[in-house]
Amino acid sequence: MNDQLHQVVAYMSRHSLVLTTAESCTAGLIAAHLADVPGAGQLLECAYVVYSPEAKQHCLGVSSETIDRCNLTSEEVAREMAIGAMRRSQANLAISNTGVTDDTDPSIAPGTQCFAWLFASRDGLPERLFSETRQFSGERNAIREQAAVYALTQIAARHAQFTQPASSAKTEESTS
Repeated sequence: MNDQLHQVVAYMSRHSLVLTTAESCTAGLIAAHLADVPGAGQLLECAYVVYSPEAKQHCLGVSSETIDRCNLTSEEVAREMAIGAMRRSQANLAISNTGVTDDTDPSIAPGTQCFAWLFASRDGLPERLFSETRQFSGERNAIREQAAVYALTQIAARHAQFTQPASSAKTEESTS
């Protein structure tokens, strides 16, 4: 994992990416893992840990209607979290995560994690938002760890998509 995170930091440095995170299930692990790598301080602007629905609404502006309609563990909530984090920061990349590690919600499989990556407009490219839902296995903290590492190691792939011409004008894309 250490080598993977060094590669993420190198990629972010080469592409002048500065991150803000909006984390629920990972509870700050995405930001912490980035901060573990020497030299990453210039790549991380801030991190929001928003566990409760109220915190998601108050700190990031997630709509209560979205939560009610889609559930806390949904790409729609992850997207609104990323948008809220980006709007409240100077970063040019926002990553969000929301999910479950156990069977607290019978309608959602344990280990389900929803992510969003939002790239700010720059160099003539419009803002683009990507989201994805994945399922991880293991104990609670193993799932959180896998989710945090996954969120970071997807930066290069998502950035490559961001820099490619969009096939349509829409800014939200689901990549399940």
